[in-house]
Amino acid sequence: MRAVVDPMRLTSVFVAALLVTSAIAGGVTAAPVDAQPAAAHADHAASATAAASGGAALQAGGGATDACEFPVELTDATGTTVTLDERPERIVTVNPSAAQTLWEIGARDRVVGVTQFAAYLDGAGEKTDVSAEGLGVSVEKVVNADPDLVLAPNASADQVADLREQGLTVYHFPAATSVDDIAAKTTTTGRLVGNCEAAAATNEEMAAAVADAEARTADVDRPKALYPLGDGFVAGGDTFIDEIMRVGGVDNVAAEEGDGYPQLSNEVILQTDPELIIVTDPDAPILDEEPYASTTAGVERNYVVLDRNYLNQPAPRSVIETTTALSTAIADRQAQAETNDDGSGADGSETDENGADGNGVDESETEASDGDETGAAAPGFGVVAALLATLAVALRARRN
Repeated sequence: MRAVVDPMRLTSVFVAALLVTSAIAGGVTAAPVDAQPAAAHADHAASATAAASGGAALQAGGGATDACEFPVELTDATGTTVTLDERPERIVTVNPSAAQTLWEIGARDRVVGVTQFAAYLDGAGEKTDVSAEGLGVSVEKVVNADPDLVLAPNASADQVADLREQGLTVYHFPAATSVDDIAAKTTTTGRLVGNCEAAAATNEEMAAAVADAEARTADVDRPKALYPLGDGFVAGGDTFIDEIMRVGGVDNVAAEEGDGYPQLSNEVILQTDPELIIVTDPDAPILDEEPYASTTAGVERNYVVLDRNYLNQPAPRSVIETTTALSTAIADRQAQAETNDDGSGADGSETDENGADGNGVDESETEASDGDETGAAAPGFGVVAALLATLAVALRARRN
């Protein structure tokens, strides 16, 4: 049986590489600032709602938050105190998760610059593209956008100093590896831009979606799942994606093999033997490749298709969309299995995202999109694999 949810074709060759770049550049393989393992959060609905009230995200910065007035002083992940005397009217985001958050809290009209990977957001094409020719952003383009505030999530850690050297006001967020982290980041963003109430409302919506997803899958048989990035790289433990998988009703087999985005050998992948593969391409070509083809998921063609933009960006709408889509697919999978066990409906037909029998897959393509962290169009992820290998070498060099 195949559960297909919100399918989208991959159109950018850098997305999966950016996912691992985010982990490496920001030190996700080490202990990121303020990041906590997903397993530490037992009640996301309560904790995200608490973050919505303003306390959790602003402990480091100090000061009253209820009024949401200016001036405001907050301490960012680098230990730098960022001061804003007035509400920022020109904002540049150097990662799509920050842009998505601003869109969610109603501040998109004040955004003057985004990266190419935020192109999926409505109206993003009207903003200045501050992307560099390769990975990261162009400092010159950011400066030319004349921002009052630059929001730099964890993936942009290496460029924060360069941006500050140009006299820009930059707030650098810590790595977000859990729903609680994302709620805290949303609260902080709302405080920085003066949209506190909207940030709180967004967090409440996110908390409700998480609670619904966990309730939806509370009684299901949790399948062992894997999200491969190509060339053996996978989403491991202590990551935003691992949290989405847990909330969505599956057990991430890679979490036991390492945190961050480890590269697993074919033998290890076969030993983990996932029953379900998470993909972002409705054709799921990776299931035809070894070692994935020889896993239970590959043999039985069990996979779930999720929107790559939401799956790979630690931001509120990502949590809402992916936990809802994945948990619905898992609940439908369980219902189908129970129907088959009863001797009815076991005709081998596939199911669409609504659980209805049929072979139809939405093949509609989207305009250029990206992720903090999202992926390539080619089967086999060849370009991405090469980039990941280069990044792995760079990480080893930094550790030495």
